[in-house]
Amino acid sequence: MKIHGRTYRSVWLDEDGWAVRILDQTLLPWRVEELRLETAEQAARAIVTMQTRGAPLIGAVAAYGVALAMRSRPEALAEAVAMLGATRPTAVNLRWALERMTARLTPLPPEARAAAAYAEAAAIAEDDVETCRRIGRHGLALLEEIAARKGCVKVLTHCNAGWLATVDYGTALSPIYQAHDAGIAVHVWVDETRPRNQGALLTAFELGAHGVPHAVVADNAGGHLMQRGEVDIVIVGTDRVTRRGDVANKIGTYLKALAAADNGVPFWVAMPHSTLDTRLTDGLAEIPIEERAAEEVTHLTGPDAEGTLRRVQVTAPGSGAANPAFDVTPARLVTGLITERGRCAASEEGLRSLYPERF
Repeated sequence: MKIHGRTYRSVWLDEDGWAVRILDQTLLPWRVEELRLETAEQAARAIVTMQTRGAPLIGAVAAYGVALAMRSRPEALAEAVAMLGATRPTAVNLRWALERMTARLTPLPPEARAAAAYAEAAAIAEDDVETCRRIGRHGLALLEEIAARKGCVKVLTHCNAGWLATVDYGTALSPIYQAHDAGIAVHVWVDETRPRNQGALLTAFELGAHGVPHAVVADNAGGHLMQRGEVDIVIVGTDRVTRRGDVANKIGTYLKALAAADNGVPFWVAMPHSTLDTRLTDGLAEIPIEERAAEEVTHLTGPDAEGTLRRVQVTAPGSGAANPAFDVTPARLVTGLITERGRCAASEEGLRSLYPERF
């Protein structure tokens, strides 16, 4: 995708061919700055601090983190994988990428691991790009059908599931980009997505850069818009999907699903294969929910009148805060899943029909 006319991916190798570059997403949209990662520890820190974020992307960055570790200490594969795997608990893509790296590198002698690690990390990144492109193609048909009936398609999305959350294209935003590029009139309601405001900051930034009409709305406005017929379809991403179709996504997704069900609005989840976790059945009971720092709720960062980034408190002094980063939407509230292999019901039967080898 492009920023100010320059083509970017969310992770790439530096010109020297071994260091890894990412965009510092904690500074977007105010500043576009690149980070150079030279060690696995730096990659882990970038994931923890959310300088790089999004379920598919942190898997790719972690894979490159393993490659960086193998360049300096090829005998320390298990140690590097354990460190990177401990960074964030909810998105299963992280574990998927690290397990893939482990399977590829473990049989090799230490002197062969670095080259193989870079090749495997690159393969993981390319797999994500093609996966997201195909998700967009399969989701496009949903938007085409609505456009044929209504003209302009009004989509509501939550959090950031665009190219900044993946290596390229995005998951939930990929159908929107492909529809816009095909000449379909699309308008996107962008949930602000408190407390980190990934919708207001990142999704709005992406859509604006691509020229897609959109408006940022408060998180609590979605139900109101649905009641008044202003939402034709909800499309969200996901950080983990269980074998029966329960979906973990950014906190607030469950409430959108409830509102969609009450108003007869289709609620679709864009799911890459790396997000499917067939080891889990009951999402509510089994998916670990990350609890992040209270300061993300009590404080906000933005530019002042002079353009200087400042952090300000927005809650009453002395008040504590809880900050669960994700919630779980039961499969019964999900209209269906949009995957790189096609669309299916959010159920074990539906998932098994597309991914029989995973069951």
